[in-house]
Amino acid sequence: MLERIETILTPSGPVAALIDPVFRVLTSLIFIIGGLGHFGMHQMMLDRMAESPWRDVVNSIADPSLLLWLSGAVFIVFGISLALGFMTRLSAVIILLTLVPITFFTHIAPGHTGPLFKNIAIMGALAYFWFRGGGAYALDNRLAQH
Repeated sequence: MLERIETILTPSGPVAALIDPVFRVLTSLIFIIGGLGHFGMHQMMLDRMAESPWRDVVNSIADPSLLLWLSGAVFIVFGISLALGFMTRLSAVIILLTLVPITFFTHIAPGHTGPLFKNIAIMGALAYFWFRGGGAYALDNRLAQH
């Protein structure tokens, strides 16, 4: 009976190929929208960083405002690239390398377990794209053909 349920729920043909671009776009949206938030809600995010128990470490790395601008730009540029499946692996790695310290220094704090585990789940999606590539309908595929 379980095998029958699995068979019924398994997409096939063109529908199965759509999962790659859908997954890329859905994953990238949090970075594009969030990156825009780094610019549009800059002060609110700085205030949140100031409440982090890791604020002194962040301040020793660089000016938090500069870090916020840079991470916002990375999320927007490489989020769009990820959505398009252009330089998919590179985009996933760069976003992942940007997300890890943000997660550590912002979300490992009291009351932040929801955002912490959301980011961990997103890291899993980025690892998927890093190892698998863009999949169907990615610009990477078109460029490889030429």
